[in-house]
Amino acid sequence: MKKDKLLLVCFVVLALAVYFSLNHSTYKSPKTPIEGQEYYVQVTKTDGSVESIELEEYVIGVVAGEMPASFEKEALKAQAVATRTFVLSRDLVVDTTTSSQVYLDIETMKSNWGSQFDEYYHKIKAAVNETKSLVLTYQGDYISALFFSTSNGKTENNEDYFNSVPVAYLRSVDSHWDLTISDKIYQQKEFSISELKNIFNVTSLSFSIINYKDSGRVDSVNVSGTVYTGREIREKLGLSSNDFEILENGDSYIFSTTGFGHGVGMSQYGAQGMALEGYLYNQILEHYYSGVEITKLD
Repeated sequence: MKKDKLLLVCFVVLALAVYFSLNHSTYKSPKTPIEGQEYYVQVTKTDGSVESIELEEYVIGVVAGEMPASFEKEALKAQAVATRTFVLSRDLVVDTTTSSQVYLDIETMKSNWGSQFDEYYHKIKAAVNETKSLVLTYQGDYISALFFSTSNGKTENNEDYFNSVPVAYLRSVDSHWDLTISDKIYQQKEFSISELKNIFNVTSLSFSIINYKDSGRVDSVNVSGTVYTGREIREKLGLSSNDFEILENGDSYIFSTTGFGHGVGMSQYGAQGMALEGYLYNQILEHYYSGVEITKLD
C-alpha cells in the first residue's frame, strides 16, 4: 500500500512538471510580481536609479514618448502592442533612452502637452486599454518589435541595417504613406570640408557611393579610399537615415536624406498613414511584421 501511494505521488509530481513545462514554455517568464501586479517593468533612469512600473502604465508612458499623441487611435494602438511586445522580449528590463524605449512620466507629459494634457493622456490610455495584454508572437515567441519614425517608401530587412542574421518577420515591405504625410521625410545636413577631413581622419577628401540596397538605402560608400557602410556614414555624421545623396557645394558637402530612423520594423508615420486610410491596428501590425500572430498574455 505504501509503495502504491509513493508511486501515485511520483506520478502526480511528474504530471505537474510536464504540464508547467508545456504551458509556460511559450513566453519568457516575467519577473516576480510586486504588490499583486502580474507584470512590472524594471526601468533604469538616466540618473542610474531603477523604478518598477506596472506593465500597462509603462506602455502608456512609452506610447506618449515614442509616437505623437495627435496620431490616429489605430496607430497609437499599433504602437501600444509593439511597445508591450518589445519590453517583454527584453525580459521586462529596459532603460528610458532610444536604445530601449523612451518612457515619459505624468509630470513630463503635462510639461510637454500643456493644455492638451487631458485630451492626449486619455486618448493614449484608451488606446492602451483597448489592446490590453495583447502581444506579437512568431512561432510562439515574443518578437523583437522594432519600430522607427519615417521610411523612404520601404522598410528595411533587419540584416541590411544591423548586419545580423535574417529575421523572418522583419522583412522589407512597402510604406509609401510616409512620403506624403511625414514632416521628417526630407532632411539636409551640411559639413565643411575641414570638418569632414577631421571626422574621417583624411588629408584629402572624396566621396563615391558604391552601391545601394534593394530598399534604396545606401549600402556602401568609398571615402578617400576607405569603404564604409551606409549605416556607418549615417552614424558618423548623425544623419537622419542611411538613404542619402551627397552633393559637393564649394568648400562643403551637403547630405540630403530621405526617411528618419533605421528603417527596420514598423514605420510610425506609415502606421499613421494606414490609420488615416481606415486600416485597423492589427492590419497595421500584420503589414509591418511579416507572419506574426497577435495573442494575449497568459
